[in-house]
Amino acid sequence: MKNILVPFDFSKTALNAYRLALDIAALSRGKVQVLNVVELPAVSNSVFTPAVTFGTALRNEMSDKAKAHFDKVSKGFNKENIRIEFFVEFGILSKVILKVAKKNKIDLILMGSHGVSALKGYFVGSNAEKIVRTSPVPVIIVKSLYKGPVKNIVVPFMTDQENYPDFFLKIKALQTFFKAHLHILSVNTPTNFTLDEVNHERIRLVARKFKLKDYTVNIFNQINEETGILKFAESIDADMIAMGTHGRKGLSHLVFGSKTENIANHGRALLWTTVLK
Repeated sequence: MKNILVPFDFSKTALNAYRLALDIAALSRGKVQVLNVVELPAVSNSVFTPAVTFGTALRNEMSDKAKAHFDKVSKGFNKENIRIEFFVEFGILSKVILKVAKKNKIDLILMGSHGVSALKGYFVGSNAEKIVRTSPVPVIIVKSLYKGPVKNIVVPFMTDQENYPDFFLKIKALQTFFKAHLHILSVNTPTNFTLDEVNHERIRLVARKFKLKDYTVNIFNQINEETGILKFAESIDADMIAMGTHGRKGLSHLVFGSKTENIANHGRALLWTTVLK
């Protein structure tokens, strides 16, 4: 977590994400890149006037104002003198973020999110939700200001979790970084019920395979998995929920949805996500 990207729209949740990024960078001795994305339409005086002429002047002006605004709202937070880079890009928000993440070799994205309903999230588009689904690197979703160390991480254990070894390697690295306790969770629902001893054995096999330490196995009964994850996280006052997403798109995303995105929209704890590969 040495090269952290924070998409920044000057909202309260974006500032919360920035402040958490500073804390993480202090632990990793890394740097924070702050990205302000402006979706600017092409403008011209006539069909004979190139849009790029006026556009360039406007871009420069907006970049200068954004930098001055960022310096003002972020003043006083960087007490550890973390290296900060602020820059402005123009284009479609989700595409720009992913392009910058690849170009700048980002290894973690921190995003503020207000959360939206499932219907609005699909048809209107939650920017955090789009990044969660498509990011090539892990993403942490931040809503409220988080103070204090990450000590308790809930790791929901899904039905096909064993098929993604890369996920558990990342979870192990995440735990080591924060020196946290893992609460590995299996949620039983009326439509997807498994005997407790079967769930315990599945989780223990994975834990042995990846040499996980400092963890507990938890079985929780609830009407559906998303509610079970959220209720359990609240019951132990979890600092973070760590999940994988299949990154479904298009019709498949509309029909099947994503548990991770639902947690991102409705959860209170920090949410760490990675695309399952």
